[in-house]
Amino acid sequence: MGKSSVNRIGIITGGGDCPGLNAVIRAVAKSAMGQNNCTIIGIEDGFEGLVEGRMHQITDKEVSGILHIGGTILGSSNKGDPFHYPIDNFNGKVEIADESQRAVRNYKRWSLDALVAIGGDGTMHISNKMAELGLNIIGVPKTIDNDLFATDYTFGYDSALFVATQAIDRLHTTASSHHRVMVIEVMGRYAGWIALGAGIAGGADVILIPEIPFDWKIISDKVKERNLSGKKCSIICVAEGAKPAGGDVMVKEMDERRTDARRLGGIGEKVAQQVEHDSGLETRVTVLGHLQRGGSPTPFDRNLSTKFGYKASQLAMQGKFGEMVALQGTEVVSVPIQEAIAKQRLVPPDCQEILSARAVGTCFGDM
Repeated sequence: MGKSSVNRIGIITGGGDCPGLNAVIRAVAKSAMGQNNCTIIGIEDGFEGLVEGRMHQITDKEVSGILHIGGTILGSSNKGDPFHYPIDNFNGKVEIADESQRAVRNYKRWSLDALVAIGGDGTMHISNKMAELGLNIIGVPKTIDNDLFATDYTFGYDSALFVATQAIDRLHTTASSHHRVMVIEVMGRYAGWIALGAGIAGGADVILIPEIPFDWKIISDKVKERNLSGKKCSIICVAEGAKPAGGDVMVKEMDERRTDARRLGGIGEKVAQQVEHDSGLETRVTVLGHLQRGGSPTPFDRNLSTKFGYKASQLAMQGKFGEMVALQGTEVVSVPIQEAIAKQRLVPPDCQEILSARAVGTCFGDM
């Protein structure tokens, strides 16, 4: 194979931050610079930077020593969708505009041959639309929610799972000391992977996820049953997108700057109030929130991010655009971005994790 025609590669980190982003940036930059002598352009603050023209050239020194550091050295934003771009008017109101052509102009002005877009479901949807406008894009799946179709895991999920599991471990000790019910609310939006994984690993007695609508009475009966059998504490792990049968998710606030304006939250407090009311048992709630996004990536996420970044740089050199890197089994492969966003990767209610959890007595609020 002759020398690649790709000489200038842009890197962008879109959406919410999570551990492993810097590891991907490092892998893309070091492999492309070291093996192909490419120039690497870091686009600042996600798609906001692509629209507004903020970038800088990444050096080898800048990406050295960042493998273990959480967050992103480039900055990120979940409010910079070029097709749904918020603009502040002089009257204090926000106007939503299509600024995608500004993004295209900056891509061309910077003479980019390819753009590696690191992000979750929202970033991949934007990337697919930007590819339709002529940009050479390669996607890298990042989200603590683990809800991107076509990849077994997204990086960031394992790190968030570790934090949530540690939190449940700590709640066990205080719950048993005070004979309380402890409710812990975790992230995940419309997918219950974090709640399911952490709930099983942490030995939660009740796990509530969006994919299995729950019944209030069943939850309270489970807690009361445990108490009557001499088990003086219970742990309930609830995903922020969990909802009762016939009900809807709880929305903390609406933010029109975001493509999906709904910011979820509050279900943990509601569950705690209802359980205490129905059971008469003292109940407390802990909302993990952005603690799940912070800190250093786990070894699994560091390794996965490195493999993802290397594969993305390979795809760029090979001119294979419109693709997203993905973990399938033990191998990192590539799939069309369109395939990755065809649907969300949600928890199948009959998956082995749920069946095994039910077998050891875990309640999902539905039976």
